[in-house]
Amino acid sequence: MNRLVAAERALRAAAPHRLPGVLHTVLRAHYAAEAVDLLLADYGLTALLGVAPEGHGAQDRRSVPLHGSAPGRAFGSQEPYVEELDDGFVLAHLPVTVRGDRLGVLSVTLPGAEHDADRLAELAELAQLLGHEVVVAERDTDVYRQARRTDRLTLAAEMQWELLPARSCAGDEYALGAQLEPAYAVFGDNFDWAASADRLMVYVTNGMGEGIEASLLTGLGINALRNARRAGLPIADQAALADQAIHAHYRGEAHLSVLLVEIELSTGRMHVVDAGSPQLLLVRDRTLTRVALDAQLPLGMFEETDYTAQEFGLLPGDRLIFVSDGVHAVASPGGETYGEHALARAVASAALLPAADVPGAVLRELTGHRGRPEPDDDALVVCLDWFGRRPLPSSARPDTDLSPGDGHSTVLSPSTGPQRHHADEE
Repeated sequence: MNRLVAAERALRAAAPHRLPGVLHTVLRAHYAAEAVDLLLADYGLTALLGVAPEGHGAQDRRSVPLHGSAPGRAFGSQEPYVEELDDGFVLAHLPVTVRGDRLGVLSVTLPGAEHDADRLAELAELAQLLGHEVVVAERDTDVYRQARRTDRLTLAAEMQWELLPARSCAGDEYALGAQLEPAYAVFGDNFDWAASADRLMVYVTNGMGEGIEASLLTGLGINALRNARRAGLPIADQAALADQAIHAHYRGEAHLSVLLVEIELSTGRMHVVDAGSPQLLLVRDRTLTRVALDAQLPLGMFEETDYTAQEFGLLPGDRLIFVSDGVHAVASPGGETYGEHALARAVASAALLPAADVPGAVLRELTGHRGRPEPDDDALVVCLDWFGRRPLPSSARPDTDLSPGDGHSTVLSPSTGPQRHHADEE
């Protein structure tokens, strides 16, 4: 434990760009580590990319595929994974995760004699401490954002990623995951979330237009919603104030589609405002339904619009899937839209995955459905797994609340529901 304290102090005292190098020094001194490598997940969630130890020298940095590699196995399972090397050493891969936000993997080469369960547990805890320090360091350096790139981001994509809270997060009652496509050239779609002691807020937005104009519109809308949320307003009033802000700037020439969801953590009671094209799907007891929502005007179309929130209830084991029109409206070469049957197949195939992995899995299926790698529009998927605090009272059970909007449901397989997956219990 004294070693762990020494490592923590060294990380906190390090210059923001030097965290990997300082960690290497500490691990060599206190854990007999031969090599240390910090790998961060890229924006597209396809690769794990090495960070230069001293924060520079990005040339020839290590890159391993996220799927099918030993570090990727640790990233996906959120559990340490140890490889036995030929020369008597072991290579430990440790998830770097902060409150459910999966940043990457810390790979440490150790003498086999120095490897035991207690030491592995210490190193796993140290990887979590490193994650916290990386998040703080990103306020003062671009090193870690640069390290996540396999390609250059467009300016619009840079603006969108800077708006995002994280790609995943988790609490005792819920787990969230989200992903955008094309990751390096997205311009209008966005998501946001925020949790407090008693509620969770989730927004999914789809700004009209392309390029910088779409990004600017979404940025205005997200910040207007945050401003209203931080003033303590309910979601219907948040939508109304953001609507006024967008109309005041664009005078009705541009609008923002948004789906706003507020969940009471103690009960699972959910309030929803549907102001545009994002769709909400529910997986409950192996059945996928599209949640029937009252369509209201997108934000910014008119000078003053009143919005109302619908109430629903969530049950432990429910999974919510949010999809933008760049997902549900995409047609296959044969003309079938993804939202008809292909999306149900994709959701079924991801039934055993944790929430953080579901969006990427659905988007990979979307690429196959589309029949070509490059999308015509932004695509956004958000997954929310609801675990709940306690069973809802019978009066709050939503036997008919979450009914399919088109009059039918789709039975999914396999039968296992959302998995509780706490990678970081802080």
